[in-house]
This record gives sequence, structure tokens and C-alpha cells, in this order.
Amino acid sequence: MKRHPLLLPYLALASVCFFWGTTYAGIRMALESLPPFLLVGTRFTISGSLLLGGALLAGMKLPARRDAAYAALFGMVILGVGNTCLTVAQTWIPSSLAALLVTTSPFWLTGLEAAMPGGERLGRLTLAGMLIGLAGAALLVGPAWEAGLSANAVKGFLILQLGCFSWSLGSVLQRRRIPHVNAVLNGAIQQLAAGLSFLLVAAVAPGRPAAWSGRGVGAILYLVMFGSIVGYTSYIYSLKHLPVALVAIHNYVNPVVAAALGRLIYREPFGSREVAAMGVIFLGVFLVSRASTPREGSP
Repeated sequence: MKRHPLLLPYLALASVCFFWGTTYAGIRMALESLPPFLLVGTRFTISGSLLLGGALLAGMKLPARRDAAYAALFGMVILGVGNTCLTVAQTWIPSSLAALLVTTSPFWLTGLEAAMPGGERLGRLTLAGMLIGLAGAALLVGPAWEAGLSANAVKGFLILQLGCFSWSLGSVLQRRRIPHVNAVLNGAIQQLAAGLSFLLVAAVAPGRPAAWSGRGVGAILYLVMFGSIVGYTSYIYSLKHLPVALVAIHNYVNPVVAAALGRLIYREPFGSREVAAMGVIFLGVFLVSRASTPREGSP
């Protein structure tokens, strides 16, 4: 029987949908041992070192110095700032809520792409999708605004939007600056740069000391292997072989996986308001994805 030519890309996409959904619970569990900055620095330093070492052993050649510098910079912006914002947010809000709010990232990506020289203009369908998605986010966070900016849900929402902005900005710039760099080497340099830079931040920033435990170490190793190495590599691979609009379905699946695990492991609340908001946000993401012209390339 002849194998389907896109079998491996579809399997890679399936792994992204599942494993990235599990990382929200993994981050919450890892935070039991490490504070946010140290967790991000440790996670990406290990995963970046393993990926880069494996790539070099496989005979891959490092990119030119300028391209490597850009990759390192984008790694600090995309993975460093973006993932740190997510990790800090999970000290304030449940992992399932964080996963749902992160689905607003396509709105930032589309808006920033339109703002760049030569970028795609925002059509009516795109604008409608963005407004609908933001309405869903308001449904989630709205009640917390009554308590002001000090409310955990509001703080979590705001820092997650900063993270989505950083991830999207780095992604848009990366497509323009280093689209030709090997995906595995690009990911390895990005992760190593993000990890080392936030280990430095963790060394000077005030915070609680590490409290190592078997459960926390296991969660960190899971994030390294399945969140960073398997998940990120699968994401880049699926983007190389499948339409971007198809790969975007992970935005719908990840929150469902995160909500299920959050409920199972931590008994996180996920009631009718969260379900309704999820539906509204998903509709907005669908409209934005449908209105966008599919492009090949990694973010």
C-alpha cells in the first residue's frame, strides 16, 4: 500500500495539536519547582543545546553570522518574552484560561503583518473576525475588570497579550529576515538564545528560590522534550509542507486539551461562560484564518 505523501506532515500537525495543549498543565506543574524566569531559562537552554548538538552531529552547517544573530534575536523575542509572559500569567490564572486567551494571537499576527511595509491589508472579514474574537476575550475577563487592574484575571490577560504581541512581532520579522535558514538550526539557535538570556534575567531578578521535586523535574523534562523539541520541530515541519491556514487548527485544539488536563489534574473551573467565550473566540479565529491568504513558511 502506497503511503500518503502528506502523512508525515499530518502526523506532525497532530503532535502539535496535542503536545502544545499539554504544555499549559506542564508549565503549571513545573512552576511548583521553579520561578518563571528560571523555568524559561532552564527549559530552553536544555532544549536548544540538545537540538543544536543533534543538528551539528547530523552534519548541518551553522548559518552565516548575521543570520545566526537574527535567529538569536528573534528567539529572545518570540520564545523568551512570549513564553515568559505565558509562564508568569499562569502564576495568576488557571492553565485552561491561559490557553484560551492565547488563541487571540492570530489577531496580533494578522494586524502586525498588515502594519508592515508590503503587508496584507485588513479586509472586512478579517476585521469582523478580530472584533468577534476580542468580544470573546471580553466575555472571559469582563467580570474581573470590576476589581480593577489588580485582579489576577486582568493581570493575566494583559501580560498574555504582551506575550502574543511579542511572539507575533518576532514571527513577522523572522519571515522577512531569515526565511532561508534551516528550520531545525533556526529553532535550535532561537531556543538556546532564549534560554541563556533568561537564565541571566533569573540570576539578577528577585524571586523565590527553586524548590526541586520529582514532580517538578519531570514536568520540566516533559516541556523540554515534548513542548520544545518535538512540538516546536513538528510545528516548523508542518508549516513547510501544509498550508498555514490548515496548521492554524492547533489554535482550536490546544485550548481543548489544556482545559481537559486542567480539569483532570488541578480541578480548574471551566463552566458555561468559558465554553461560550471559547466558541466566540474560535469563530473569530476561524474568520481571520479564512480571510488570510495561506503562505508557506515558519513563524
